Amino acid sequence: MESKSPLGRLSVMMFLQYAVWGAWLPLAGRFFGASREAGGLGFSNADIGLILGVAASIGAIAAPFVAGQIADRYFRTERFLGFLLLVGAALQWQLRSTTTVNEWLVLGSVYSVLYMPTLALSNSLAFAHLNDRTREFGKVRVWGTIGWIAASWVFPMIWLQHDLKLQAMPPFLVGPELDNVTGRLSDAFLFSAIVSAVYGVYALTCLPATPPKRDAVEKLAFARAFALLAKPSMVVLMLAGLAVSMIHQIYFIQAGPFLSSIGLKDSQVGPAMTVGQFSEIVLIALLGGVLKRVGFRLTLMLGALAYFGRYFVWSTDGVTPAIAVTSQLLHGFGYAFFFASAYIYVDRIAPPDVRHSAQTMFGIVMLGGGPILGGAFLNRWLAEANTVKLVEGGVELSKLEFGPFFLTLSWIGLGVAALVLWAFRDETKEATT
Repeated sequence: MESKSPLGRLSVMMFLQYAVWGAWLPLAGRFFGASREAGGLGFSNADIGLILGVAASIGAIAAPFVAGQIADRYFRTERFLGFLLLVGAALQWQLRSTTTVNEWLVLGSVYSVLYMPTLALSNSLAFAHLNDRTREFGKVRVWGTIGWIAASWVFPMIWLQHDLKLQAMPPFLVGPELDNVTGRLSDAFLFSAIVSAVYGVYALTCLPATPPKRDAVEKLAFARAFALLAKPSMVVLMLAGLAVSMIHQIYFIQAGPFLSSIGLKDSQVGPAMTVGQFSEIVLIALLGGVLKRVGFRLTLMLGALAYFGRYFVWSTDGVTPAIAVTSQLLHGFGYAFFFASAYIYVDRIAPPDVRHSAQTMFGIVMLGGGPILGGAFLNRWLAEANTVKLVEGGVELSKLEFGPFFLTLSWIGLGVAALVLWAFRDETKEATT
């Protein structure tokens, strides 16, 4: 380890790590679902759920084994990170011109297997070179959120609009949209590929050397992590986390089409979806104090209620773009108070020698199981149940009724809040004792 903590280089790493993701994910649902006549791909809700649910889940499930069993044990972290990013950039270049569901499902799954492990690798690399993990990691990780926001704002400003002027709503600088703006959304994958290539070169040339740890993974740790399910609080947390991760994944599938349907321009969809990241930055900084003051049960409940509140607002008749975008602030509450608090709880309740495996187990549920069930099944079922047939100009069209769709998601969020309030009890003090 270097004597001086390389906060600057690690902060740039985090910025690029999440800029790669934020460049395309907020726009994917809108681009996939828009008609081919408008410049999109014309995929159905079921197809979009498969691509953004199953493909993402495959990568999330594979990530612990790629990062923990292969990268950590046999390769220098920064070199393996750079390799995954450069190959991923080449694949994204190909994805930009991919137009069929089957191609997207296959290539998207391969890309997910390449990208998702980089999340764990960037975290482990940062931890390996920070002198004070507790105090310094938050300062590094916040640059990831800033990178997501920057990528989501810069792409539409430079590629979807012109003659930018100030306005009151995010992203504050907007202008008239260019011709075929929906079709130009496909270039978000090209933009992400460029950022990924830059990040890959940066990882290979600028990040500190991080040798493999061949004895880092204890063989029985993963099995011992499952023993934590003997604790009632972990069972409740797993069930609640699975439900929240399902409705969280559907947000990335339907937010873009919904915001477009209520009048938000395609060039403003990505920036509008970053409003939650602004509140996330503040709330993550305050999370330690909130947990200390009100405890895990109430904090987790508040996180679930945030999902209920945001989806309930979106389900109301006549919701305006301004109200819908403002309600995005609740997204930050949901992520900070539920996701972040849940990971902290797992870290505290697990014995020190199995904490990594416990986080892996919980991560597979939150980032693997939830997206599969939410994207491929719940989203499809709700979309089919709330789609109506219309005839316009002699042409039969299908229209998703977002009101009852989001109302169902809001009730799921409320049900999770009730489950946590009724059944969750903090057992971390017993574990410490």
